[in-house]
Amino acid sequence: MAEKVYDLLVIGGGINGCGIAADAAARGLSVLLVEAEDVAGGTSSASSKLIHGGLRYLEHFEFRLVREALAEREVLLANAPHIVRPLRFILPQVAGMRPALMMRAGLFLYDHLALRKSLGRSHAIDLLIDPAGIPLAPKIDSGFAYWDCAVDDARLVVFNAIAARQSGADIETRTPVTGLTSENGLWVVTRGSDSRQCAAHAIVNAAGPWVAEVAKLAPKLHTEPPITVRLVKGSHIVVPRIPGADDAYTFQNRDGRVVFALPFEHDFTLIGTTEENSSGDPRHVAPTSDEVSYLLDVCNRFFREQRTVRDIAWSFAGVRPLDEDGSRNASAVTRDYRLELDAENTPPILHVVGGKITTYRKLADAALALLQPYFPQMKPGQTSSTPLPGGDLAGRSFEDWFADLSRHHSAFASDFLRRLACRYGTRSIKIIGNARSETDLGDDFGAGLTAREVEYLKAEEWARTAEDVLWRRTKTGLHLAPGDRTKAAERIQARLDRS
Repeated sequence: MAEKVYDLLVIGGGINGCGIAADAAARGLSVLLVEAEDVAGGTSSASSKLIHGGLRYLEHFEFRLVREALAEREVLLANAPHIVRPLRFILPQVAGMRPALMMRAGLFLYDHLALRKSLGRSHAIDLLIDPAGIPLAPKIDSGFAYWDCAVDDARLVVFNAIAARQSGADIETRTPVTGLTSENGLWVVTRGSDSRQCAAHAIVNAAGPWVAEVAKLAPKLHTEPPITVRLVKGSHIVVPRIPGADDAYTFQNRDGRVVFALPFEHDFTLIGTTEENSSGDPRHVAPTSDEVSYLLDVCNRFFREQRTVRDIAWSFAGVRPLDEDGSRNASAVTRDYRLELDAENTPPILHVVGGKITTYRKLADAALALLQPYFPQMKPGQTSSTPLPGGDLAGRSFEDWFADLSRHHSAFASDFLRRLACRYGTRSIKIIGNARSETDLGDDFGAGLTAREVEYLKAEEWARTAEDVLWRRTKTGLHLAPGDRTKAAERIQARLDRS
């Protein structure tokens, strides 16, 4: 017997699922989101941490996707200023790579495909004069500069989940869906280890790399052409900050692929990504030695200071579920999304295939437009002008808001407050509470992570394991010495289990 009937059940707690849940709940639908593991536990926390238009997609003539993504940069800068920040990119010009004339033309389109409000325009740059040339290898003397944005990808997902909850959605993590049946015009959904059931008028399958597996649970699709995706693994490595590399760098490799080197977590440089077809379990992916060597080779060819395997502080990989378009080269597979609605002889079920983190909000809007005929009571969407949780700075810039926060909490170290502000924005006050200094926030697990923050992450952000805390909700694990990570994880897990 189904315990409750929802308007919409969303399967998948990545950026697309949480974005759809937040939008649907804000429009007045009753929503349940279920995620088999942790919020942002898969692909959505293993990206290159960028909100970008996708300059290289212009080579594949994906003008609509680039235009949409460029417009979304502005929306996310306005709505999530605590976790989305402008970032200057340096594109060195090297002999044998894409011609300068091609790059000028591509950057001109990049500047003009969508309205720019907050970001500067691209221009040629003399790397013998500009400080951005200091970390580069000798003989790299010219290139281009353009702008995109950095983002904390996992936190973007979490804030969308919080927004969904604030609008009335129920969020269940560690809750796999095990059965879908159609009864009396409703979907009956079996979920969790205890086989609980609920019903929904419609389903959105936003399970990312597992979208095809979830689709098979719907009875009708056993006899229909299956949902197909191309699974492409992207790997990244993190090394101590390349001296002087305070901008982001876009490197054109000899094989035509692009590798980013990005300032990351103040003290590090993030290098990625590879793009390889993947056939393994998306839950258990890691960079191979060949991928690590590839990224190091590109990095070392462009930078003066060399990095080796011994310098790697962290590495991670994620599997992107891309729309299968028949491309032979994984790098050429479209990053656009496809929404496939099945509503013949069953309640509606919408399958989300592909997409990129930058355009999640537009994907959610398109998904709900397809479902609108089934929910005439649904209100218009307002996510384009609604700040995400923590991003409501009352019209101030992040720095102006942070200056006020620092004045009101002057006994706290500025670096400590900035870490909180960059993770939680205005929700930092939920952690600080009535504390007068850091010592009032309880045990320090290392790198400024306190017991009060861990308790907040459990109560407000669905954190259940030390990995959730150290590597997704925060990046504290990166700032701990390798020998200290295990001890910190044990103490955090004990706190999560008892608090």
